[in-house]
Amino acid sequence: AEKHAGMSCVTASMDDIQFEEAARVGQIITIKAKVNRAFKTSMEVGIKVTVQDVLTNVEKIVSVAYATYVAKAVGGGKIELEPVKLLSTEDHLEHTLAIERRRIRLGYEQVFQNLMQESNKEGDYYTFEEEDAVSTDLTHVQSIELVQPPHANHHGNTFGGQIMAWMETVASISASRLCRSYPVLKSVNMFKFWGPSVVGDRLVFNAIVNNIFQNSVEVGVRVEAYNCEEWIKDQARHINSAFLIFNTVNDKGELLTFPRIKP
Repeated sequence: AEKHAGMSCVTASMDDIQFEEAARVGQIITIKAKVNRAFKTSMEVGIKVTVQDVLTNVEKIVSVAYATYVAKAVGGGKIELEPVKLLSTEDHLEHTLAIERRRIRLGYEQVFQNLMQESNKEGDYYTFEEEDAVSTDLTHVQSIELVQPPHANHHGNTFGGQIMAWMETVASISASRLCRSYPVLKSVNMFKFWGPSVVGDRLVFNAIVNNIFQNSVEVGVRVEAYNCEEWIKDQARHINSAFLIFNTVNDKGELLTFPRIKP
């Protein structure tokens, strides 16, 4: 992203990420990234992750993801980007698909805004009664992290990947309280950066199980940031939200079901 912009870039969002394969100790991971399309002040970067087993030499795709970046000048304002030079047939295809992914992403946001407005209306709440259902209160997990220099880039901004790693940890603990097993991350949905965080910030992660499906569970994670003054005044900055999907398997690799929940 910075190669294309010629200056510092910050992550704005990540499209839904599906994990097709687990990467394990001793395997070789290859990460390839490329700018697919530049919009007025943002760009889409395609990321492909593969894993290779050194014993069998078999290579498998772990994940394909699409990140949106914005470029910022020294003063902090956004800059207009130059178009991407398309060299191959694949470049042309990804360039076309990027506009569709952007349209879907913006549509997601509008749909969820509408749903939130509807759910806030009086009378939309309901009672839930079922024996042996587990209260989602039991799955609430909170974690606090201090952003230190190794967690940030050369501009002092917290790595998006570091935030995602912390989110996965707290979400995994939340899911494990429900399934009483070791959950496996299958996808990360609607991972969006609402604002930046920097070295010295305290990041508060709150995770809770939102719902269960036949063989999977959704955990919602909200991230808030505080600098020293904001921490004293209890004035949080909402910087990230995401929904993580987990499942669990037994020793034979068979998917396990989750218990019913009480919201």
